[in-house]
Amino acid sequence: MTKDVVALTRNMPDPLSVLAALLAGGPDVLAGAEGDGAVVQLCDEQGRPLVSVEAPLLVQVRGEARRLLGASEPEVPYWWTEARATTGVKQAEELAGAFAARIATLVGGTAWPREAARSLAVVKTDGIRAVPTPAAAQPAVDVLTDRVAVVIQDRPVVAMTAWLSDAFRAVAEAELGLQIVTPAGTRLSPAVRNNLPGWPSRWVVQDEKDGYYDGLSGAVLHWDNGMFAPVASPDPEATREDPRTPMADSFAPTTADDGERQLAVSFRAIHPADERLVLGGALEAVWRELTGEPPAGWGTEEPANLPWSTRRLTDVAYERAPRPTWLVAVGSPERPGLATVRISRTEGGVEEDVTLAFGYGPGEEIPADTEVIRAAEVLATRHDLQSMLVQVRRARRDLSVPPRFEGPGVPYAFVLGADEVREMPGDRARRTPLPQPPRELGPKRRPALYYPFPGNPSDLSGWADFERLMSHLKGL
Repeated sequence: MTKDVVALTRNMPDPLSVLAALLAGGPDVLAGAEGDGAVVQLCDEQGRPLVSVEAPLLVQVRGEARRLLGASEPEVPYWWTEARATTGVKQAEELAGAFAARIATLVGGTAWPREAARSLAVVKTDGIRAVPTPAAAQPAVDVLTDRVAVVIQDRPVVAMTAWLSDAFRAVAEAELGLQIVTPAGTRLSPAVRNNLPGWPSRWVVQDEKDGYYDGLSGAVLHWDNGMFAPVASPDPEATREDPRTPMADSFAPTTADDGERQLAVSFRAIHPADERLVLGGALEAVWRELTGEPPAGWGTEEPANLPWSTRRLTDVAYERAPRPTWLVAVGSPERPGLATVRISRTEGGVEEDVTLAFGYGPGEEIPADTEVIRAAEVLATRHDLQSMLVQVRRARRDLSVPPRFEGPGVPYAFVLGADEVREMPGDRARRTPLPQPPRELGPKRRPALYYPFPGNPSDLSGWADFERLMSHLKGL
């Protein structure tokens, strides 16, 4: 496995400290830079990278090191400096560990994982070789074929780090798939899960019994023609339409209910393009209504490093326009919450597409109907809501995605924005096949409609009601 090592320090690593840490490979190891100097690399004699070091990131949000690394962290603000060792080179892993250990010692802090950063000694690098390009061209990419880029991650939670974000962009531009390979105990951040492209991209989990399987579907996988693909079914009745792909035993759901739940909210708001527009207000409004507080922080990668600020978020989106802006927002450690937001310019104006979830443990109450309705009304009346779907899921409180079956959410409510209600012919939006009539939100002359669904996380019949409602609203 490729080794990622992180130094968490109270002070910013200064140039002299970084230079001293880079000498972990001795004075003869070559140093280079990528990304306009944002990434420093230690290279072999052919100039191929052994270790890539990202520029230090100032983290001003509590709980990110524990959420993503399971590690203790200094009091905020602190500096997060990440080094990535090249795949399959033992000395490269030792170099990355020695680099992080030296940084932590010189400027005060700790290194993760502790076992990887246990030595300050110079690592012998004579004669070692890194992987050839182009696989090493992207620090996060370990194997590159004409079909996929493979990223190998050995960390508790695969997060949307700067490394991985670069890999996502690179494969999209090259029209390749992205396959993330992890050991069995690793989980995905929702930020990665929500952005993983479709086939042939997938999450590949190592498994003692089945070798490899897809962490999101459970299909048993093998390496075939330049990528991980499902193994052929031994069933003689398998067809292309019904492949009957073998499923990994490790993917099977647990039968016990541990009482953990998630409230998932996805919505789209379309704002008129206006230079006075402030973005992020819709997300903050929902967060406040459902938790009593705003998001704790945000960022354009993980860890989320910036204190929550709609003004600063808006400035970043305007600087990037007309290109879209992707960002992640997180809650406090006391109330786990995570949202991914995509802001883009369209013919209709400025769109905010938000996917949000909050985690609840045994004995913790999920927000009541009144709180969900209030959140929906605030969006509908103040934040140009187009549509909103609320679900309840039986899933982890910490919001991370495990490599096993968790089951879909159950529809809790659907909201149709006022403009969409007005555009429907007649009273179609109000005449629905659901047991309960919709509730009007906002002014009577221009209301949005709130459609409630009965059900609980163990009852999937709510999806049938949701599909009937969608077919009805579309006039099918």
